[in-house]
Amino acid sequence: MRYELLVGLRYTRAKRRNHFISFISATSMAGIALGVAALIVVLSVMNGFQKELRSRILGVASHVQISSANDKLADWQGVAKLAAQEPRVVASAPFVNAQGMLSAGQAVRGSVVRGIVPELEDKVAEIGQHMRAGSLAALKPGAFGIVLGSELARALGVLVGDKVALIAPQGLVTPAGVIPRLKQFTVVGVFEVGMFEYDSGLALLHLEDAQKLYQMGDAVSGLRLRLDDLFAARNVARDLMAKMSSDYYATDWTRSHANFFRAVEIEKRVMFIILLLIVAVAAFNIVSTLVMLVTDKQADIAILRTIGASPGSIVQIFMVQGTLIGVIGTFAGLVAGVLLAYNVGTVVPFIENLLGFKFLAKDIYYISDLPSDVQFGDVTTIGIVSLVLSFIATLYPSWRASKVNPAEALRYE
Repeated sequence: MRYELLVGLRYTRAKRRNHFISFISATSMAGIALGVAALIVVLSVMNGFQKELRSRILGVASHVQISSANDKLADWQGVAKLAAQEPRVVASAPFVNAQGMLSAGQAVRGSVVRGIVPELEDKVAEIGQHMRAGSLAALKPGAFGIVLGSELARALGVLVGDKVALIAPQGLVTPAGVIPRLKQFTVVGVFEVGMFEYDSGLALLHLEDAQKLYQMGDAVSGLRLRLDDLFAARNVARDLMAKMSSDYYATDWTRSHANFFRAVEIEKRVMFIILLLIVAVAAFNIVSTLVMLVTDKQADIAILRTIGASPGSIVQIFMVQGTLIGVIGTFAGLVAGVLLAYNVGTVVPFIENLLGFKFLAKDIYYISDLPSDVQFGDVTTIGIVSLVLSFIATLYPSWRASKVNPAEALRYE
């Protein structure tokens, strides 16, 4: 073992005459551990929220959507066969997308109307798994049934079995003017996916009923695709566009919800920077620790210099002490942070019971539990950054120790 490492470790283990230095060292370790643990937990919770929201959005939206320039896809069966040749496409479903006005009694609400084939829709979306009443299978061609989002049904004041009137913007031209097309539907189901945008503004019809109401004939608005890997959506959309006619275009979920996911990513980065300041403050407490230690050990430094230690060796001795503080604090923070992140679902309810209130009340938030998704890429990055900051904090005090003049330091010893 090199003597610089041996002396540095001995200084770290030795009981110091100045107990205040020991207190600052312990505080620095605790601060680094606390900052690292907080970073891991917060980023894991944000990853969990991002994953949860992505799953809820993609439970209704499609991984890839194929449409035409005029929003009418006549040969959707041929497009479906072409898409099926792509190995990453696992299912496809046609849809009709339109606007409508729903009326029940005195209540009137605007809505996005989507015509679907229930058995195919179950393969590309997860709405069928979030039914609060009724089922998608109750949508039969010619029966004019309708499935509403929970917030939309609540706003209209309707339950399964009630009637609602759907007013389509496409009107009938008569001598008296344009009369809106109106059709009465029976509510056969209510869904709740946990996204207000869909729960309050989406109504589902059978594809054939939507085609009749909106006078689309055999055409549809587009084709929805589900992939085996949702993160391959952009590449699949690009490959399909290269194979299809120029009248068709493909969009993926990363583009249709780009602003939302970009905002979440920016929030995550900002939180990383803010919480990293905690680690930085704790790491640079090492500076004050080592500066005080250098002052306390001037005589020892002078003796080492007089027996042949070089300035570089003195630098290494004090860098060992500072780096060891950072290593211990970082390792403790990593262990505590990962354990806490994996047990957020247990720790948060305990704190809620202890304090007597809920952080995420069910009557306010759709996501009432804190989700956590520990990504070891984040954990590794946090650990490396913490160690680098700790190492940087040792440079100035160690350099200052190497500049101690042996004669001056030993004059009054």
